[in-house]
Amino acid sequence: MEQRTEISSLGEFGLIDHLTKNIELQNASSLVGVGDDAAVIDHFGKQTVVTCDILIEGVHFDLTYTPLKHLGYKSVVVNLSDIYAMNAVPTQIVIAIGISNRISLEAIDEFYEGIYAACEKYGVDVVGGDTSSSQKGFIISITAIGEVAPDKYVKRSTARKGDLLCVSGDLGAAYIGLLFLEREKKIFLESPGVQPDLEGESYVIGRLLKPEARKDIIEFFAQNDMMPTSMIDISDGLSSDLLHICKASGVGCVLYEEKIPIAEATRLAAFKFEIDPTACALSGGEDYELLFTIPQSEHDKLVLNQQISVVGYMTEPDQGVTIITKGGSKHAITAQGWNHMKQ
Repeated sequence: MEQRTEISSLGEFGLIDHLTKNIELQNASSLVGVGDDAAVIDHFGKQTVVTCDILIEGVHFDLTYTPLKHLGYKSVVVNLSDIYAMNAVPTQIVIAIGISNRISLEAIDEFYEGIYAACEKYGVDVVGGDTSSSQKGFIISITAIGEVAPDKYVKRSTARKGDLLCVSGDLGAAYIGLLFLEREKKIFLESPGVQPDLEGESYVIGRLLKPEARKDIIEFFAQNDMMPTSMIDISDGLSSDLLHICKASGVGCVLYEEKIPIAEATRLAAFKFEIDPTACALSGGEDYELLFTIPQSEHDKLVLNQQISVVGYMTEPDQGVTIITKGGSKHAITAQGWNHMKQ
């Protein structure tokens, strides 16, 4: 039988010592890390970027089908994605967790394995945090800190008419992955002896359970002396996040359905559910790709990167935010992305 250590046997400070005993700082900017009342960070003349995300069991994740190591990894990645969306480099995180008494020390260790794996991959230091008991469910709050040269950060509100609209990677897979896992959970609850049938769906399920932040795209911009005019990460679906850019920048947009990048595995999986892959890309969310605008003069540099697709262009605001379908008809884009306030 697996060993189970009650967290209460360590106490809060014992738990913190246990979780942080092997931390080694990687960034020169991390002057004081875990172990004091607060961390000390010096970005040596660069500007500091800060973001925070909260993940709540039953709202943002389901432990029925989410491995704790994957959850730890994803908790970090979703924050780093926001830092990259500012054209910045993440350097530190602080973690606060609320734990119910049904979670053992071994389970928390597994969760932290994922946290430290993400930090190692992205070169980020854990410099602080907090732990608390929770009445019900697992609560995770992570704050990420990054650095950027003073004139290099990119906002949502600075897209211009005529800019190209671009997206990294491919879209819609995470939503389909969620549909598969929810389907298998329902079958399991009705017939606990039935083995899950997820054959051939590793791509879409992996995109949900273990997303990656687009560090490579930010490095590509730096290496090619490019700077987007606006940028956002796609966490709520292409339609919602595109509308954020258009509203903040006071521009319209034409998006071409045929240009939206969708992986073949996503298309095939969508057909199994008899849903439109384009709808998954527009409204699914949790892709953590970057959506950005760039001057047309930079087009020749863009084609050097196969991970970037040009999907449209920005227009006058009175043109609206529209999509031209594969059939050639034009429709207004509405925000139908994921909204966690709607239970």
